[in-house]
Amino acid sequence: MIPNVRRTWAPRGQTPIVRHRYQRDKVSAISAVTVSAERHRVGLYLHLHPGENITNVEVAIFLRALLRHLRGQVIIVLDSGSIHKGPDVQALQARCPRLHLEWFPGYAPELNPDELVWAHFKAQLANGHPDTVDELMATLCRITKRVTRRPDLIRSFIAGSELPAFL
Repeated sequence: MIPNVRRTWAPRGQTPIVRHRYQRDKVSAISAVTVSAERHRVGLYLHLHPGENITNVEVAIFLRALLRHLRGQVIIVLDSGSIHKGPDVQALQARCPRLHLEWFPGYAPELNPDELVWAHFKAQLANGHPDTVDELMATLCRITKRVTRRPDLIRSFIAGSELPAFL
């Protein structure tokens, strides 16, 4: 709930001030940028979790939701965070033969298009000051809807990463 402050414009001599209430409430999120192998369609899937840290349980739930929405073989590329390797994720992978998990190298955020998604979201939230978690959730939902309607923007997240070109 602490605002993400960024540089902004203001009349000379009038420093902009972002007022907010200090609250330790938070929203955790998990997301995926998808690319269809045949049609090269792109998509963005996102789950928001107010007030809690994401664990391997939420990762497994998110992956199950992706499997419901995506047809055919699904290859997921993940960073090597411990929540991505937990027992619930491993059990899901064992039960679902069409789910394939691959791993980014050690520390390589520059390869992950999701990092650019979150940079975009943080820029959209910059200098805002939601008063409640519900207000923050509503804003995140609005941003998500705008992004999902713009395949060109989602493609730019993929192109902006240092992944080998595949679109």
